[in-house]
Amino acid sequence: MVDDPYTTLGLDKSASEDDIRRAFRRLAKELHPDLHPNDKAAGERFKKVTVAYDLLSDAEKRGRFDRGEIDASGEPRQQYYRRQPAGAGGARDFGGGFGDIFSDIFGDRGARGPGGPGGGFSLRGQDARYTLDVEFLEAALGARKRVTLPDGGTLDLSVPEGVSDGQVLRLKAKGAPGIRGGEAGDALVEIRVRPHATFKREGADILLDVPITIDEAVLGARIEVATIAGPVALTIPKGTSSGKAFRLKGRGIKPASGGHGDQIVTVRIVLPEKIDDSLAYFLSEWRKTNAYNPGRDS
Repeated sequence: MVDDPYTTLGLDKSASEDDIRRAFRRLAKELHPDLHPNDKAAGERFKKVTVAYDLLSDAEKRGRFDRGEIDASGEPRQQYYRRQPAGAGGARDFGGGFGDIFSDIFGDRGARGPGGPGGGFSLRGQDARYTLDVEFLEAALGARKRVTLPDGGTLDLSVPEGVSDGQVLRLKAKGAPGIRGGEAGDALVEIRVRPHATFKREGADILLDVPITIDEAVLGARIEVATIAGPVALTIPKGTSSGKAFRLKGRGIKPASGGHGDQIVTVRIVLPEKIDDSLAYFLSEWRKTNAYNPGRDS
């Protein structure tokens, strides 16, 4: 006994032509035998779906079924005669039927549909998703990395200069192979940037805190500071306060969008762990005649 076509397509009798077409498209894509070559159950379901759509997509057949004149397989329930219109043939034009639907779902090769010439179609392979941990400087300057795949294989890729945390790199045709000659999917690699001990990133700028001594702050100095590309010299003017920021132009990240960020160096005055007597005496004497307001009071 053939199943009720509405039940087979997951519809009720009020379904529109568009509802029927959408239901068949979804089930055909899910159950097509070329996607399940060794699954007999899927093959049987696909046949039932095809028979159900054949009946319900034909307005005349659907009407006869709804009136009880034919069964779900299209066979008369009782002797029934109808004059064939002049010039009508045995075959009918499906119009928006199997050919168009399989072309829409599977491409030109799919237009042949089930049982057509070659009986096949091509499908693009699925995209494969991976994550890759990189060091802060590797992300800032670029690097060559190797991703180990779940099956033990490897995937080599170039981490571009200036890549950011969470950015996804697309490697064309490095995903799952296509079906029946379809193009391979892509590999999508999400970058995770490990934090750095001293550098921080803000957009295209690099942030760095640098400790200086009290005498460097008071007298001025020329110190060496680290950048992502190596150490550079920085001049500390006399009387520099803790928290003063200096901008090193072009020493930041070079993003793919162009331009170049800067490095922002913030100095922090760090006192010696032990204040000796000479320093304490000097400051105590200095304070007697050089009191000043650093901004604590309004």
